[in-house]
Order: sequence, then structure tokens, then C-alpha cells
Amino acid sequence: MKTKIFSKKVISILTATILFSGCAQMPQQSVAGDKTKSGAAIGAAAGAILGNILGKDTKGTLIGATAGAVLGGAVGYNMDKQAAEIAKSLETEVNTSPNAEATSDEDIIVTKNDRFVKITFRDQMMFPINSATLTSTASYKVRKLIGVLQNYPQTIVQVVGHTDNRGAHAYNLTLSQKRARSVANLIMNGGVRNPVYEKGCSFDKPIVPNTSSQNMDLNRRVEVFLYPNQEFVVNQCI
Repeated sequence: MKTKIFSKKVISILTATILFSGCAQMPQQSVAGDKTKSGAAIGAAAGAILGNILGKDTKGTLIGATAGAVLGGAVGYNMDKQAAEIAKSLETEVNTSPNAEATSDEDIIVTKNDRFVKITFRDQMMFPINSATLTSTASYKVRKLIGVLQNYPQTIVQVVGHTDNRGAHAYNLTLSQKRARSVANLIMNGGVRNPVYEKGCSFDKPIVPNTSSQNMDLNRRVEVFLYPNQEFVVNQCI
């Protein structure tokens, strides 16, 4: 009886902790992607610690680890699933190349890792020269994100603008901030409940050296990062 009560206590606490941190939905089917495995490992470790604290014995540790792995796996699953849904809505695929942004000639690139899903929008599709006003094509594409985000209201959205190194740093910083804000405002005005933040990086974080027009085209971009919770959010300009 004590074991059952303990097990329920651990699972309840782990569930509340993970759901509160923004990783709520349980999977409807079994899918094991990179994030699923990572989430399960993290969950197992956290569960083992919590189980040991509450149970103060090996059985408590094992119960906590099992519960944590199950719930952590659900977290990873949702990130994989979200990346796939985003890519589908934008009529592309998740690019698994480690150098996707530097080598792809696509206007929109969806990538993922263990910490976030990233959507890269190329500048040539997004804005007229020296403007922060979205083109009609860009507005259409950004709105495609909204339908998916509405299914993941606890996902944290970070929009980051980048420029090439032509012109003064201060001018490019302002331009990159305005462009990020244009995308962020469009998402927020679409009726999502997600936290949405924007940031401009000027030309501080190029993908490739600004040594040619082709490279500069790659560096001018807006990136949308999707994080499972606040703990994963980082400054993408560094």
C-alpha cells in the first residue's frame, strides 16, 4: 500500500512539474526522435533524484526514474512532432543537416536540436531592401505558423533578426530589431497565447563570413525559435 501511495505521489509531482514548465501534451502514438530520447533521459534522471528524496530507498528511485522517463519522453516527442507540423505547414521538410542554413538555398528552413525548433526565413523573401515591412508572401508564410502554435500554447516563441555587415552597426541593429518585431507582432496578433519575444542582432552573428553577395544573402534572415520552456531560452545573438 505504501509503495502505491509513493508511486502516485512521485508521478503526480513529476507530472505537475513537467506540465508547469511548458511541456504538457502526452503523445497519442509512439515516436522516438532525438528529442524524445533526450527528454526521456532528462526525465529519468530528474525522476530518480525526486524518487530517492521522497522514498529514501532504491525502490523509490526506480519508480521515480520510470515515471520521469515516461513524462520526459513525452516532452521530446512534442518537440519532434511540433517540428514536423511546422515543416508541413510551410510546405517543406525538417532539414537534418548540421549546416542547413549555410548550405540550403531554400527561402524557409526548418531545423531542430535537443533544445529548440528553429525556422529560418530568408531576407529576400521577407522584406524589401532597407525595410521592416513584411512582403505579402512573408505574411502568408508567417501566418502558417500560427495554426500550429495554437496547438502548443505553452511553447515559447523567440523571433531574432539578423543583417549583413554593410552599413553601420547601430543602423543594422535597429533594422534587425524592427524586422524581428514585425514578425513577432504578426504572430501575436494572430490570436496565439504563446509568450512571444523579439530581438535584433545586427550583424553580430553571421552564418558565413560576409565576403560575397551570396554569403550576405544567407546572413540576412529572421529566425523563429520555439522552446519547450523558459529554461531553454538563450540569447541567440551571442
